[in-house]
Amino acid sequence: MALLLKDSEDQTLKSARAKRQRRRVTQDANERSLVSPMALRRPGARITYWLVFAILLAGTIISLGPMYWMFSGGLKSSIELVTTPPTLWPRHPVWSNFAQAWTLLQIPLFSINTLLVGVGAVVLQVLVSATAAYALSKLHIAGKNVIQFIFFSTLMVPSIAYLVPQFVNISDLPLIHLSLFNSWAGVWLPEAANAFNILLFKSFFDGIPKELTDATRLDGANAWQMFTRVILPLSRPVLAVVTIFTMIGSWTDFLWPLLVLSSNNIQTLMVGLYHQSGINANLPFNDLIAGIALASIPPIIVFLVLQRQIIRGISLTGLKG
Repeated sequence: MALLLKDSEDQTLKSARAKRQRRRVTQDANERSLVSPMALRRPGARITYWLVFAILLAGTIISLGPMYWMFSGGLKSSIELVTTPPTLWPRHPVWSNFAQAWTLLQIPLFSINTLLVGVGAVVLQVLVSATAAYALSKLHIAGKNVIQFIFFSTLMVPSIAYLVPQFVNISDLPLIHLSLFNSWAGVWLPEAANAFNILLFKSFFDGIPKELTDATRLDGANAWQMFTRVILPLSRPVLAVVTIFTMIGSWTDFLWPLLVLSSNNIQTLMVGLYHQSGINANLPFNDLIAGIALASIPPIIVFLVLQRQIIRGISLTGLKG
């Protein structure tokens, strides 16, 4: 009986210690910030802290202004939308504007098309960028530094400068003379090799211990097996970041799909809204704003839900110079 009581007391003490330790860790995490509590006791530091906070708060409000105008404008009538001075909130919200925009602008069709375009872009970008980064990070290749310099130097060139060469290549692929015009492949292919994604993957792969890959090589694994069985399973954070960025980029892309896709049945959402606003010339402007607001909801939700994964993936990637 005494032993049982002693064991019970020991378990109680261990539980109390564990609770105190968790409480201490939580308290330390809550107090951890860019500015230490000790520094905030100085008047100058407090003034600077609240000044920076006020500037960031003002910037946040200003950046949210256009988004607020878009969603509130979709609830206004056509007359109230052009009223001067503008109203901050609709006097009589017209919720049917969103239903009309959903139907007239064919948002379901264009949303499915955009989702398929984004999935294809994710598959190609992960395949090409991850393998290229793996070769630059873990394999012994002749002239690797020169290849890496050429890859990353493309980050200095504005993307608009590639527009005409890419369009010429898509219209008539070199060697095979195949046209990818008016097909999703014409949107996927130019996005396959992305220097920024290669930089993300390479920075993350550089952080994987060399001893792990050497041990895998000693076990008889070839380069592809080491990539698929060791490197990729450890790269889930950076894979999540690239996937999220690529999907949001595909969802909001306008110029390249506008040039490549001409058929209405395969148009992406942004281009589809543009064309439908021209076809339905008599479409009220508030319905068009409501359609744009509906098109903005998915990327906003994705970012709000997955913002921790985005920040965690970027922090683990390191982006070292």
